[in-house]
Amino acid sequence: MAAVHGPQGVNPPERKGFLGWLYKRLPIENFISTQLTGYYAPKNFNIWYFFGSLALLVLVMQLATGIFLTMFYKPGEATSFDSVEYIMREVDFGWLIRYLHSTGASAFFIVVYLHMFRAFLYGSYRAPRELLWIIGMLVYLALMAEAFMGYVLPWGNMSFWGAQVIVNLFSTIPGIGPPLVEWIRGDYGIADATLNRFFSLHVVAIPLALLLLVVLHLVALHETGSNNPDGIEIKKKLGPDGHPLDGIPFHPYYTVKDIMGVGVFFVLFTIVVFFVPTFGGLFLEGPNFEPANPMSTP
Repeated sequence: MAAVHGPQGVNPPERKGFLGWLYKRLPIENFISTQLTGYYAPKNFNIWYFFGSLALLVLVMQLATGIFLTMFYKPGEATSFDSVEYIMREVDFGWLIRYLHSTGASAFFIVVYLHMFRAFLYGSYRAPRELLWIIGMLVYLALMAEAFMGYVLPWGNMSFWGAQVIVNLFSTIPGIGPPLVEWIRGDYGIADATLNRFFSLHVVAIPLALLLLVVLHLVALHETGSNNPDGIEIKKKLGPDGHPLDGIPFHPYYTVKDIMGVGVFFVLFTIVVFFVPTFGGLFLEGPNFEPANPMSTP
C-alpha cells in the first residue's frame, strides 16, 4: 500500500492484517489525511468557530435518540399521545431518551443560531463562500421543517393547535393556498393522516435531505477554506510543502479544543435535562402534557 504523507511529511507505518486489507479497499486513511490532519484551518480561530462542529455533534445525538423513540412511538390520533406517555412512564430510561431528544432540539437551534451569528459577524456569506452560505440556509430551512413536524408528533394540545396555525399559514398563498393546505394535512383537518404524513417526513425524508445538505456544506467549506476573524485567505499563501503558511492542521489542534468545548456543553446540557427539562415552559410547554383537544385552545 502506498504510504500517505501527513501534514508534517511523516509517512505512517503500513497497515497489516485486517486494517491493511480494509484500507486497501476503502480510502479511510486518505480521507483522514486530506479532511482532518491534512485540512488546514486558520491559526486565529476563536471560540465562535466551535459551534459548527458542536452542531454536527448535536445532530448525531438527535438522530440516535430519535431512532430509539421511533421504536416505541405509534403515529395516530388515538395512539400518539399515549405512546409518548408509555415511553415516559414504562420504557426503561424512556423519559431520559425523550428529554434528550426534546431538549436536544432546543439546544440544536441555540447552537445553530450562534453558528449563524458568527457567520454574520465575520462575513462568511461573502465571496468566495456564497454557495457555502446558501447551503447553510437550506440546512436551516430543513431544520425548521424537521423541528415543526417533530413538535406535532407528541399530539399534545400545543402540538395540535400549533399545527393548525402553522399549516393554515399556507392558505394565504394566492391561487394555490387552500389546495396546498389540504395536501399538507392529507385531510380536511389536522387528523390521523397528518400525523402519519408528518411522521414519515420527520423520520425518513427530511433527515436524509438534512444529511445530504450537511455533507454538501462540509464539502463546500473544505473547498473554499474556512473564514477567520481577520479575513485572511490562507490558501493564497502557501509554503514550500504546499500547505498554507497561516494555517494549522484541523486535527489535532482544533479537535482537542473542540473536545473541551463539547465537555462544557454536555455539562450544561445534562443539568438542563436532569433538573429543568421543560426550562420553565420554553422547551416544553405545560399544555403539551395534555392530550390534543380541538375544543380547547391552550
